[in-house]
Amino acid sequence: MSKKQAWLGFWILSLVWGSSYFFIRIGVEQLPPFQLVFMRTGVAAIGLNIVIYARGKRLPTDWRGIRDLIVLGVVNTVIPFFLITWGEVRIESSLASVLQGTAALFTLIVAHFLFVDERITWRKLIGLLVGFCGVVILAGRSGSEVVTNVSRTMHLLGQLAIVGASFCYALGNTYGRKAMQSRLAPIVTAGGAMTVAAVVTGIITFTAPLWGGPPPLGLRELTPRVLSAALTLGLLNTFVAYLIYYSLIAALGSARTSMVTYVIPVVGILLGTIFLHERVDARLIIAAVMIIGSIAIVNLRFDWWRRRDVSTSTA
Repeated sequence: MSKKQAWLGFWILSLVWGSSYFFIRIGVEQLPPFQLVFMRTGVAAIGLNIVIYARGKRLPTDWRGIRDLIVLGVVNTVIPFFLITWGEVRIESSLASVLQGTAALFTLIVAHFLFVDERITWRKLIGLLVGFCGVVILAGRSGSEVVTNVSRTMHLLGQLAIVGASFCYALGNTYGRKAMQSRLAPIVTAGGAMTVAAVVTGIITFTAPLWGGPPPLGLRELTPRVLSAALTLGLLNTFVAYLIYYSLIAALGSARTSMVTYVIPVVGILLGTIFLHERVDARLIIAAVMIIGSIAIVNLRFDWWRRRDVSTSTA
């Protein structure tokens, strides 16, 4: 993959992942959260396993590898996918896409305790404070006139669900890094974890009526709008997105690829505003800028001008 193709893939991935919250918001108009997650992970798991076997790789059969996939499937997929889906029943897709940016901040905290080379510095601490101030501003919207369709308490719980999903992503991403360093190939990790997630959510979906949950809906009961959103989530926003993501890591490196985090909230806000007519107010914009800015403070280097002077003087 050339650099030009890689950067084109970067912007495509930004649009794809940024639109996930838009399609989730449409899906929950009719589907129970766990069924939507099951359909999404099931489609993605089939696609990823086809790719794994086509590349001559196999899912692990030893207990250590299976354990890794179970942990990642539950912590990094089932729980956060469900929390985001459940949360979007109660909050706007644009708000969810902004709150999801906190995953990078939680990852910073978790990595501090697990990796020697990921200690929190003063710069990172400032980024954390700025980002979480943005979250506080968003939480304040639950007490304002913005909340109209649900109670203020449920709106706040919806926000907390997205933040909880971000924390799960931080745990899962950190655990996945350790697993992929020595044991599992990235595509195997993604496919195996997605398979675990599909099995777990499938069991929950079809046994839900036994413990008072909603029964699963047949495909014929779904409107074309909801069915298309669910299938798009699985095929495009999960399966294709993972393939693009790992291709970009190989071409651009993990640091540059992670910059997709800056674009996702922008895409989420635009789609929610244009197509779902969600309200965008000053608090949302300010909080989005603060959260995106906090990620920049944590990740971007600000000594580029010094390095430029050094390279010029030694040329």
